Amino acid sequence: MIQAEGLTKYYGPHLAIVDVSFEVATGEIVAFLGPNAAGKTTTMRILTGYLPATSGTAQVAGFDVAEQSLETRRSIGYMPEGPALYNDMRVRQYLRYCGRLNGMGRAELAERLEYVTDRCGLNGQVDSIIATLSSGYRQRVSLAQALLHNPPVLILDEPTIGLDPNQIIEVRDLIKSLGGDHTVLLSTHILPEAQMTCERVMIINNGQIVAVDRPEVLTAQIRQAETLMVRVQNDNETIPRLLQDISQITAVRPGEQARSYYIDTEVGSDLRAPIAEFIVGHGWGLLALRPVEMSLEDVFRELTTEEKGVG
Repeated sequence: MIQAEGLTKYYGPHLAIVDVSFEVATGEIVAFLGPNAAGKTTTMRILTGYLPATSGTAQVAGFDVAEQSLETRRSIGYMPEGPALYNDMRVRQYLRYCGRLNGMGRAELAERLEYVTDRCGLNGQVDSIIATLSSGYRQRVSLAQALLHNPPVLILDEPTIGLDPNQIIEVRDLIKSLGGDHTVLLSTHILPEAQMTCERVMIINNGQIVAVDRPEVLTAQIRQAETLMVRVQNDNETIPRLLQDISQITAVRPGEQARSYYIDTEVGSDLRAPIAEFIVGHGWGLLALRPVEMSLEDVFRELTTEEKGVG
C-alpha cells in the first residue's frame, strides 16, 4: 500500500534523508521512530505530496506520488504534527469544509461526519469554536479530518502529542482498531505507544533507515544474549566467578541492587532451573530470579547512538 524506493532529499546543501526505502502492507500499522531531525517528517511530507523528493520514488495506494499527486492525496488521510486547524471555525463547520475539499457529497459527508465525531470523542464539541478547545480536543479534530473521507492510507505525525494519559489510551485503541480497514503509518516519540500499537517499527537516524522489523525481532537481534537478574541473601564476592562455571553462561555483571547480578546466557537457553539449584545448593539464599526484557526504548537507544550518520 505504501512503497518508498531510494528517497533522497536535499535542503540546499543539507542532506535530510538518503536512500530511504521501505514498504507498508495493506492494513498494516507501522511506527516511524527516530530522534529529532532524523528525517521522519521529511519522509512523511514526501509521501503526502507536500514536498518533492530530490531523487527516488514513492507510491501510495498504487499511485505515484510525484506523477499522480491528486490521486495520491485523495487516498491519504494526513494528520500533521501540531494540528493545522482554522481556529475561528466551529468543529462541525470545519469538518464539513474539509469534506467538501475532498469532493464528498452531502449524504456521504453527513454519514461520515457522524462517524468520525463519534469515533474521535467529539460529540459534545461539534458546535465549539476550535480556538476554545484544549490541545487534546484539537488533536481529536485533526484526527477526525484525516479519517473523514475514509482514505485507505492514514499518515499520522505524532497523533497523541498533547493528550492526557486517558486520552492517549483512547487514541491508541482507536488507531489499533483502524488496522485492517486502513493502512497506518505513524511517527511517535513515545516508544511504549509504538510497541503497544504497531505491528512493525522503522527506525531512522541521520536520514537513513537503520532497522525495520517487529519490536521483538529487533530486540533479539540487538541483545544477542538472554539476560537474567538474580538477587541473593548472602554477600559473597566469589558468586560472580562461581556462577560462570555453569555451562552456557557468558557473563555475570553486578546488578542495580545490593547482592544482585545480571547473568547473560546464550540465546535460546533457559537456565533458570540450574541457576536456582546452583544458588540454593551453595546456601546463598535465592531472593529473586527473573528474565530481563530489552525494551523498544533500549533498541532505539542502541541503534540511534551507534550509527555514525550518512556518508
